[in-house]
Amino acid sequence: MSDVVRTQDLRKTYESEGVPVRALRGVDMTIAPAEFVAVMGPSGCGKSTLLNLIAGLDKPSDGEIWLADETLSDKDENPLARMRRKHIGIVFQFFNLLEGMSVLENVTLPAIIAGSSRKSAETRARDLLDLLGLADKAKNAPGVLSGGQRQRLAIARALANQPTLLLADEPTGSLDSAGGAEVLELFKRLHDDGQTIMLVTHDAKVASAADRIVQLADGRIVGQPEPAVVAQVAAAIEPEA
Repeated sequence: MSDVVRTQDLRKTYESEGVPVRALRGVDMTIAPAEFVAVMGPSGCGKSTLLNLIAGLDKPSDGEIWLADETLSDKDENPLARMRRKHIGIVFQFFNLLEGMSVLENVTLPAIIAGSSRKSAETRARDLLDLLGLADKAKNAPGVLSGGQRQRLAIARALANQPTLLLADEPTGSLDSAGGAEVLELFKRLHDDGQTIMLVTHDAKVASAADRIVQLADGRIVGQPEPAVVAQVAAAIEPEA
């Protein structure tokens, strides 16, 4: 495989009350295998739109997307769903856990849907829960977990099918500072183990955890600041406790 993700002149225009909204205005970017990329920018800059297009959850108005050397633009919903199951794991800001199922069942389900046997899916799920420090919570309902634990569970579920690319949409946005730091350390550990990650965030401190930052504004890439510089700026403006 060459690049895990490549986009070319990617554009997306929505209609809002009859008025066109240009969410993306020609985005060219790549993500290499085992790279940890943060897409940073303010609300409304197009970063979540970019994530949804790469995940195949939405279609571009123009431009091309390649995921694991396959183009997404010519695929209908069923082939896109198969590609997502094979290549993509998604972590959302608000967890999107199945509250009527146990912690273990939440992680097992994606692999079963993808065609794994229940036995192999449960084995993979238990390994992931152990890796993420949730092995003792396997029988619990997600509702009894802390915010940080719930996001770790969401990450375990996203990793169930050993995705080529892990996508994270504001994964610390609904957590307190301790929970957010816990989740960022986990992303760093997964990256160190070779997982390719794209994280979108408005938070400079969160973005600085990545090894490359792509800065969006008004639907365009406007820079790629060094993570160390972004971390220094974030620390300088962080309010004192």
